[in-house]
Amino acid sequence: MNNATKFISTLTLFMVVTLLTNSCKIAQKKVQRDKPYLIMLSLDGFRWDYPVHANTPVLDSLKSAGVFAEMKPCFPTKTFPNHYSIATGLYPDHHGIVLNRFYAPDLQRSYSISDRKSVGDGAFYGGEPVWVMAVKQGIKNATLFWVGSEAAIQGIRPERWYKYDQGLPFASRIDSIKTWLSLPESQRPHLILWYYHEPDASGHRYGPQGKQTLAMVEQLDKWLGKFFTIMRKLPEFKQLNFIITSDHGMASISKKKSVFLTQIIDTSDIAIINGGNPVYNLKVKKGKLEKIFKKLKANPHLKVWKHDSLPKRLHYGTNIRTLDITLVADTGWSAYLSPQKHYGNGAHGYENNWKAMHAIFYAAGPAFKKNYHQPIFINVDIYPLIARILKMKPAKNDGKLDEVKGMLAK
Repeated sequence: MNNATKFISTLTLFMVVTLLTNSCKIAQKKVQRDKPYLIMLSLDGFRWDYPVHANTPVLDSLKSAGVFAEMKPCFPTKTFPNHYSIATGLYPDHHGIVLNRFYAPDLQRSYSISDRKSVGDGAFYGGEPVWVMAVKQGIKNATLFWVGSEAAIQGIRPERWYKYDQGLPFASRIDSIKTWLSLPESQRPHLILWYYHEPDASGHRYGPQGKQTLAMVEQLDKWLGKFFTIMRKLPEFKQLNFIITSDHGMASISKKKSVFLTQIIDTSDIAIINGGNPVYNLKVKKGKLEKIFKKLKANPHLKVWKHDSLPKRLHYGTNIRTLDITLVADTGWSAYLSPQKHYGNGAHGYENNWKAMHAIFYAAGPAFKKNYHQPIFINVDIYPLIARILKMKPAKNDGKLDEVKGMLAK
């Protein structure tokens, strides 16, 4: 082969590679452009019936504009287990975030919502969160303070994410969403998950019926009004789908209805105590299981189960991280290790069939029907719903699309 022939062959190969590369880039942009948008906001601790007791015109308007439902959380009805269940479509027993704070025997390490190192450690998180699913399937995505999004799960993080900062003003969080949706199409996220820590904080302090809690609910509704006002100014507004939901509800508690574990059992027989009012997992020292179990079981205000013996409806208690015993206080009661200085007026974590634990679900946009009352469903069903809306193939999950597909416009 002479030099001229080599040059022509090399040039031809270069042109073919360039054409293929450009074709792939065009195809990727087309995939991104053709995908719908979904923006999901969680309002922590927003009980399903707060809008009945507070003035919430924005949420009320979403009823006629889209879909609304009473949504059932997973047990235990705590923040981290449920936010990660929404993200993965898995029950806590299956994804491994079994409480807000726990010891993981499989890793021989502890996890806590206040320990940023453990929160950012992908080894604790099972399943495939929606943002990992999106990255794998070429969908631009972003998260703002969603549980699990600070960790590399399967070696993957959201394409845009923030370390948790509770002090970030609510207005700034709205600005972040606007900024992301104003990016050039090649960079713009089509999936966004974001989070507000209220009205949970108010509910704990003042109780679900407290004036201050209902005032916070009304303030959040005003923030939603500002959010949607900003969204309407975006050129893509008519393409945007929105979900406004929560991780759990809130129940009223009283110091007078309290159980103290140190007054029931000898805690020196316990190796590990995970959790907090009203739900715990206990690791019992060798030879002490029956003794501890019987004493706890005898208390009329506690429900107590050994590992792998919880009712099937709870989908809990088989994961190694749930230890030897799971206990939860009866509705309206509290369970503490010992007498407290401060008790608060609201709590969650109870069995998920108690309506006080149920959360809100509102959705609107081109993917959803209008003025549609969705029957009650469990939050793991959100995962396959998101996959259907964004035209993604979901990973293995516990959700059932058939339970929620009736809310879709087509």
